[in-house]
Amino acid sequence: MTRGSVVNAVRRPRLAVVTPAPAARPASVTLNDVAAAAGVSLATASRVLNGSTRVVAETYRVRVEKAAAELGYSANLSAQATARGTSAVVALLVADIADPYFGELAAGVARGADEAGLVVTIATTDRDPDRELRLVRALRGQRPRGVILAASRTSAEFPADLARELDLIASAGGRVVALGAGAGAVRGIALDNRGGAEALGRALADAGYRKAVVLAAAEGVVTSDDRVAGFTAGFVAAGGADPRVVRGGFTREAGAAAMAEALADGVAPGTVVFGISDVVAIGAMGAVRAAGRDIGADIALCGFDDIPTSRDVTPALTTVRVPLEAIGYAALRAAVDADDAPVPPALEVVLRASTPPRP
Repeated sequence: MTRGSVVNAVRRPRLAVVTPAPAARPASVTLNDVAAAAGVSLATASRVLNGSTRVVAETYRVRVEKAAAELGYSANLSAQATARGTSAVVALLVADIADPYFGELAAGVARGADEAGLVVTIATTDRDPDRELRLVRALRGQRPRGVILAASRTSAEFPADLARELDLIASAGGRVVALGAGAGAVRGIALDNRGGAEALGRALADAGYRKAVVLAAAEGVVTSDDRVAGFTAGFVAAGGADPRVVRGGFTREAGAAAMAEALADGVAPGTVVFGISDVVAIGAMGAVRAAGRDIGADIALCGFDDIPTSRDVTPALTTVRVPLEAIGYAALRAAVDADDAPVPPALEVVLRASTPPRP
């Protein structure tokens, strides 16, 4: 055998490439499958699972729901919206989801939604009117059962474009609720920001304070303006001097920056500082300590809202208690029940160690 023939005789084995067959994908359970399993017509199954207003006999409803559960059927939300005119969704628009104020509101909305068998979707506006308009316009296409507007407003009236979008949501069967004044198709839950702040200003003047600094948001933000005006009216009426106003925003960082600005201009011992929210006041606490000043007997601090953190900081923060979770729950009920009239909540001044009485 020649060398060449040896080479030709030794053949390398060929490797067979085996491609695994794709795993069979389980077929989605359809409404037809549920109807067949329950022994009812497709129309009856749809009325039960897609929320039609037409009444279905109880025995059929039980059979359909049992079959859907056993088969793992997931309802088509688009079909539900078509059958009902609205979806099983309530939209909550807040200014800043990181702010505990809105977290407390959202907790109340979620509790009410759970009771009503609804799903809550949350969007943030960043206190930007253009962003709020875009969000509402996008939500309208989802046919929400309700829309709750909880973000701070820069005007007591709704801009024309936003009002038009809200009216279109209402005309399609959804309900719109706003924290604050309502208008047209919008139901309002009024918060007495001015009255609560006025009671706080009066209480602190009665406690012996005569000088005050207010840490506010930009001029034109309705909630901030109402709280500034109320605090000033109550404080002056009870014997205090007209407060100095330093403007920033609603965040903790804004509170710290505004307090640092006030301290740079000079804050006399015995002055009370009012942050337009607890978050702002807590930010101010950090700036006071960073400047080597004491909170309480030196510089007193107070806020507004009574978020849980206001009770945990040291010293505990004087504030105005707003029942935020109850307000969120009331807003949800007003959004899903035409007969549930929103009731303005009562606000309460809570005096704590951050504002000890002055001699």
